[in-house]
Amino acid sequence: MGMKKPTVSSLGKIISFLGLQRSTIGMLGMVILVGMGERMAERFLPIYLIALGGSAVSVGLLNGMDNLLSALYSFPGGYLSDRIGTKRALLVFNIIAICGYLVVILIPSWQAVLAGAVLFLSWSAISLPATMSLIFQALPDGKRTMGVSMLSMVRRVPMALGPVLGGLCIGIWGEKTGVRAAFVFALLFAVLAIFLQQKFIEEKSSKGTESRDDSFPEKNPLKLFHFMNPSLKRLLVSDILVRFCEQIPYAFVVIWCMKIIEQPISALQFGFLTSIEMITASVVYIPVAYMADKSTKKPFVVITFIFFTLFPLFLMYCHSFEWLVFAFILRGLKEFGEPTRKALIMNLAPDHCKAGMFGLYYLIRDVVVSIAAFGGAFLWMISPETNFFIAFLFGVAGTIGFALTGKDIL
Repeated sequence: MGMKKPTVSSLGKIISFLGLQRSTIGMLGMVILVGMGERMAERFLPIYLIALGGSAVSVGLLNGMDNLLSALYSFPGGYLSDRIGTKRALLVFNIIAICGYLVVILIPSWQAVLAGAVLFLSWSAISLPATMSLIFQALPDGKRTMGVSMLSMVRRVPMALGPVLGGLCIGIWGEKTGVRAAFVFALLFAVLAIFLQQKFIEEKSSKGTESRDDSFPEKNPLKLFHFMNPSLKRLLVSDILVRFCEQIPYAFVVIWCMKIIEQPISALQFGFLTSIEMITASVVYIPVAYMADKSTKKPFVVITFIFFTLFPLFLMYCHSFEWLVFAFILRGLKEFGEPTRKALIMNLAPDHCKAGMFGLYYLIRDVVVSIAAFGGAFLWMISPETNFFIAFLFGVAGTIGFALTGKDIL
């Protein structure tokens, strides 16, 4: 009995240190479930499109559509969260994703994949403002970066395991049936997530339907833009350039690894590479969050942008599984300061519209970045190396721009 108290006390300290509460635990469980299904299926969509008769243009269209819809959904997602509350908003978002999964499961054609993708591809984008708002409601100032880091780290669990399970599905049933089977699992996990979030997430009345004054929440993005902090605007510009670096090659990474390189890898091996990326990201989240809460934010964001920039250049020279392992470790390190950047957005947002401001940031960023995602297909048709090198140049521009002009904030 004498050993029990220190154990409970130690567990309580760990829970407190990580910023875990009932609502955040329910939200993190939901993220794992929906993310697991999403990553089992979505990561192999480029391969599935090709198997169904789609072309490189359809792959570029999928990636561009993902960015564009993520942008268009971000602000309505934030507004809906401010308007009806996080709990109800997340329920709506999960039902929308389930409808998209059903389209892909029932209709095996590349056109149906693109149609269903309109509903499920942007779940993360439409739900992110709501989850960020929940973290800032539930946690005190000194724990918010840690809360965002826990969200980012937990999101990496399905990102790491999902592609491995998806790769197994493809290995067992083939590229067509295997991906459809993965979508069946995605649907089941989304249904379980609905029950979990409705049971554990506690709604704040101030964020619900009781708040109906004219200034809250703001539904006009043009009016909301005037509240954006100048430092946040500078971060936004640099972030756009760096996301060009990420999104130009994004959809083609799996094709490069499985079809183009001198020693092509299997779907299961690609799943393992993705797991390596996510494990690398997870390892750095908590120590970086602790340091970011104790110091300024800019160095962490600059380091993150550097890792984003180096990945496509390094990948261009990787032609075997062994070298790809190092490339995906580098890719995982790009998450070094991402929670810090997200927490910074929320810190700079007005109290009455934090979810809306977060959604507006992503609306502007991803609308512009969707151009790069579409353009990546045409650069790929010139050559994969052209695609990777142009992406690298955009990363250099964004990193240097923020390093020189970005304002540091405590």
